[in-house]
Amino acid sequence: MARMIFVNLPVADLDRSKAFYSALGFTNEPRFTDDTAACMVWSDTIFVMILTHDKWRTFTDRPIPDTGSSEVALCLSCESKEEAADMKVRAGGAGGTPDINPPQDYGFMVSHSFTDLDGHVWETMWMDPAAAAGEMEIPTTA
Repeated sequence: MARMIFVNLPVADLDRSKAFYSALGFTNEPRFTDDTAACMVWSDTIFVMILTHDKWRTFTDRPIPDTGSSEVALCLSCESKEEAADMKVRAGGAGGTPDINPPQDYGFMVSHSFTDLDGHVWETMWMDPAAAAGEMEIPTTA
């Protein structure tokens, strides 16, 4: 079995969050979705579990951070520079906040950032396949 990642995130409004992630290109996996949680699929190995606050509290007693905090930045790879830029635009159109950090362009790699409806920080990035494969020298300023 391939290694997978399931990112679990607390959300204030499950239906709005499902719509938000769908607008970004995620698909819903109904086998792992009910009225307390939804599994949103990015790829064969990357899944985002969005959980109502009540459901989240069954996993941990730790407090849910406010929407202005950031504990982690989640980064998704994209197939092109355009896709990386477009996702942050779609995030803004779906109620998120685009460009919470300045876009980065290193030539061989670009990244953009946004928050979802609950303030979770996301980045999208594209890297030149030759750089990813180790077939080109990466500038030391990256």
